[in-house]
Amino acid sequence: MADAAFRIGVVGVAGGWSSERLADAVARQTGTRALLELKHVVADLDQGVLRCGTADLTAFDALIIKKLGRRYAPHLLDRLEILGAVETRGVRIFSHPRAIMRLLNRLACTLALRTADVPMPPTVITEHVDEAAAAVARFGRAILKPLWSTKARGMAVLTDGPDLAGQIAEFRAAGNHLIYVQKMVPLPGKDLGITFLGGEYLASYARVGHHESWNTTTDNGGRYEPVEPAPELIELARRAQAPFQLDFTCVDVAETPTGPVVFEVSAFGGFRGLLEAHQLDAAELYTAYVLGKLRS
Repeated sequence: MADAAFRIGVVGVAGGWSSERLADAVARQTGTRALLELKHVVADLDQGVLRCGTADLTAFDALIIKKLGRRYAPHLLDRLEILGAVETRGVRIFSHPRAIMRLLNRLACTLALRTADVPMPPTVITEHVDEAAAAVARFGRAILKPLWSTKARGMAVLTDGPDLAGQIAEFRAAGNHLIYVQKMVPLPGKDLGITFLGGEYLASYARVGHHESWNTTTDNGGRYEPVEPAPELIELARRAQAPFQLDFTCVDVAETPTGPVVFEVSAFGGFRGLLEAHQLDAAELYTAYVLGKLRS
């Protein structure tokens, strides 16, 4: 039975698989559906109006953030600032905008994880092409990663060679002023997505890479498989996500010959991996979790 006592909006992208699925789950559990695309947001500070299109954002009991835009980019931080203003009006937001801010940018996420002493592949961050080239040479094989990207978009795999500095300069000229260089660690053909709801372990899936791709993302032929990680891997993932205090998240973990490493903590988590690997509907679970928080 739908709980019509609460009105919940979903911040997402129209037509996006996970956004639409979450909006449908909210509709089933509350009786109303509102998918809010923040490219339509208006903050009229003189009149005290905060709306998305025609929807008054302050009229919702809660907002669930699934996607802030179609691509990661610095302007998404501005959208989070506006959602922060909505939160000050008494609207519950899942996850907190300030928590998500620390994860949108790869640099901020990496620094927070290393501060928490979470193992990651060796990483060098610099503005200087020569320093980046020296890091690649030291690592033997490395990945240059844009600070604003997901699913390996814009990444480049480099090895030492006569044209190394030129390749790095080209990467920098493409808009990557700060060069993020990470050692390419040997993987067993897969990495793990370990998910948490309200800080509690939910389930895990493996992303198994296509033989023609260096990464395991589904955009490059990877597929999802069910997996139950060893307790120590789950505990590592729990420790990695804990500083961010997200309501729903996925931690990317890989096992390497020298031990497990964490690649990143997701600001929004992965619905499709849980569904395809475990037939677990994260959208329904997340909605029920939010309703439980609103009732308590």
